[in-house]
Amino acid sequence: MNRQKVSPEEAVKWGESFDKLLSHRDGLEAFTRFLKTEFSEENIEFWKACEDFKKSQEPQQIILKAKAIYEKFIQNDAPQEVNLDFHTKEIITKSITQPTLHSFDAAQSRVYQLMEQDSYTRFLKSDIYLDLIEGRPQRPTNLRRRSRSFTCNEFQDVKSDVAIWL
Repeated sequence: MNRQKVSPEEAVKWGESFDKLLSHRDGLEAFTRFLKTEFSEENIEFWKACEDFKKSQEPQQIILKAKAIYEKFIQNDAPQEVNLDFHTKEIITKSITQPTLHSFDAAQSRVYQLMEQDSYTRFLKSDIYLDLIEGRPQRPTNLRRRSRSFTCNEFQDVKSDVAIWL
């Protein structure tokens, strides 16, 4: 009966906080799709890898997963290198021979903040997100409808372009 995977009500909740977005499987999937359009999916891939890593229980698993995360996301010229400061990278590099479940906490926190302050705000304005929350036309929202690049406030400044929309 439900044609859409995600209800608009659920999608609207993702706009309340970055945490709500990431804690919902479909929200995480939509955000990942958005990051791929910006060619910055390494951030969310790293975050997901860290979440998975923290669930590791056996020492051998911890060592293997830590090494895989390090090689994929942290080391210089890693295939999906995340943007970390030298100090944070240095700490991880030193601890990687004897990793703990907390080895990536500081790096994961930095990447989380970067996504929350930067990518998340753009995600909330993206077509991917707007299409989800506009899934049901009878739901009144104060968010813009079809326009992709203007909010109501911006229309006042851009009078010459209004004719395009008529």
